[in-house]
Amino acid sequence: MSSTTSGGRSGSADLPLHGGRVPAWLSSRMARLGRVIVEAIAHEYGRTEVLSRLSSPFWFQSFGAVMGMDWHSSGITTSVVGALKRGLAPIQDKLGLHVCGGRGRHSRRTPDELTLLGDRLGLDAPALVRASRLTAKVDSAAVIDGFDLYLHSFIVADDGRWVVVQQGMDVGRRQARRYHWISDRAGSFVDEPHAAIEGQPRGAIVNLTDHAAAGARDVLPGLARDSAETAVATLSQLTMPGHHDVRVEDIDLRRLGRTLAAVADRAPHDFTELLLTPGVGARTVFALALVAEVIHGAPSRFADPARFSLAHGGKDGYPYPVPLHVYDQTIRVLKDALGRAKLGQDERLSALRRLDEQARALDHAAIATPTPADVERWIAAERAPAAQAALGGRSVGQPSSERSRSPAPSRGRSRQLTLRF
Repeated sequence: MSSTTSGGRSGSADLPLHGGRVPAWLSSRMARLGRVIVEAIAHEYGRTEVLSRLSSPFWFQSFGAVMGMDWHSSGITTSVVGALKRGLAPIQDKLGLHVCGGRGRHSRRTPDELTLLGDRLGLDAPALVRASRLTAKVDSAAVIDGFDLYLHSFIVADDGRWVVVQQGMDVGRRQARRYHWISDRAGSFVDEPHAAIEGQPRGAIVNLTDHAAAGARDVLPGLARDSAETAVATLSQLTMPGHHDVRVEDIDLRRLGRTLAAVADRAPHDFTELLLTPGVGARTVFALALVAEVIHGAPSRFADPARFSLAHGGKDGYPYPVPLHVYDQTIRVLKDALGRAKLGQDERLSALRRLDEQARALDHAAIATPTPADVERWIAAERAPAAQAALGGRSVGQPSSERSRSPAPSRGRSRQLTLRF
């Protein structure tokens, strides 16, 4: 395996521990949306780019948020890994990406899954199993930070490249830490191999993989195998707050304004046919704009995962209940666009790319930034009973509006897009 680095981002974040399960009405949709987003990335940029995205904790958190999970919680890791494993299973051989492992007992099956996969595809199964065990060993024994691993997922491509996403918990602090690995960076496994580590440092962290510990690793193996001198890890930090609700300060308002402006500018040109589709209006186009950013966006655009929760809400009702009609329309439009692109008719998929390009082009334009009051009114309006009934809003523990009347087709800017940003 290569010992060169791939330039993956290093970082950290606090992830509050959340209990409970993802309801079936959301998990099935997450599997479908996760599948089509990954397919779109692979179609546009190749499998290697999918692995690169998964190795970024900022992108990963935004990916989970746009799929309707709680935007800041540890549950995003389990739910996204599970959604990808279910969603990609029917197409894994065609796509050339395979998701192994998971949470708890599923993580312990990873070596067997990799062995079977290696034998079937002609990959070096022992090397993959070794990589799986070493990444787990490093994060459970060589990085002694108080977090006990409980999830290990190994995503491998047909060419043998791989990504590991694993997570540990500190029950006493009610915090989780997610670790990201990528094969191009792992090399020696013990010399700063991580693509990224998520989690806020709490006092000194024993990090035996730090480059500064190389000398110690050379002289101490006789004292204890796989041992080394301790080093304090210095990490850039994405702090995920403990509050459950999405607050204005969690969102990059300037970037949100650019997304809305891009929708208002591009939709009449690139989504004419889409807007004439029954039930699809500017509310769905806004959700598609955020999904397009997840597919095409530059790494720097994922520093505020809360913004992506505005696409499809969250299962616990924050920032608002999941608008199932919008969610289903998003999946339908993406599937149709991807299906056409596979046949050489890439107009609709290209329109999504242009929507993201337009939002980035507006970063330096003289466009007014929405005020905190604007966004608070928007969220309040989305949470209103009438809006929830029209959009099919649903959250855990609340009555379903899924069977409410379908929203009327929108022929222009919807309520959400009429704010004067």
